[in-house]
Amino acid sequence: MAKKQFDLLVFDWDGTLMDSTPTIVKCIQSAAKDLGLPVPADSAAAFVIGLSLPAAMQAVLPDVDSRMHAKMVERYRFHYLTRDHELTLFTGVRDMLDDLSQQGYFLAVATGKSRVGLSRALHTANLTSVFDATRCADETFSKPHPAMLQEITRELGQDMRRTVMIGDTTHDLLMAKNAGAAGVAVEFGAHPADELAEMMPLYSAKSIQDLHVWLNEHA
Repeated sequence: MAKKQFDLLVFDWDGTLMDSTPTIVKCIQSAAKDLGLPVPADSAAAFVIGLSLPAAMQAVLPDVDSRMHAKMVERYRFHYLTRDHELTLFTGVRDMLDDLSQQGYFLAVATGKSRVGLSRALHTANLTSVFDATRCADETFSKPHPAMLQEITRELGQDMRRTVMIGDTTHDLLMAKNAGAAGVAVEFGAHPADELAEMMPLYSAKSIQDLHVWLNEHA
């Protein structure tokens, strides 16, 4: 059997494993509407997915009073918590993770979600025991800072050069580049395929099934 290229596979959550991009966009827009602020376009709201919530609200509405960003976070959380129970994993995610785990890969999550939000999502999806390590944006620096990957590799005793970050945004891929890890894109999340391609990922998957096949053959 050929020697594996990677030992540690790190996944983003929203838009990569969980089909949540449209819901997050609607919640950002609803938060702005509640506060009488300019409602961002779908593309602008989708672009900030993956950042920590405070950073996302600042990025999506950079010209409003900075005090409104904290209120945006509060209203976003209100709307998201009324909808998150409806969210589902992308088809094939569970089978892919089970297969990769059985092959001996370390599996981790690096996400812009809060710890409470990720714990809730993992519990609902029955995936809490699947991952060897997780990092959230309220515990360390937000993407694209390399801290999440640095902390995960240290915790698991892994080599960054044998680590790959898999995500649906340029924030994920830039974090990988900043950390010295490899990056793999998925094209079914928040950022368009052409923007992901500019980050020169090792591969750009069009579906979970496509990603699963590529990881089996090349990771």
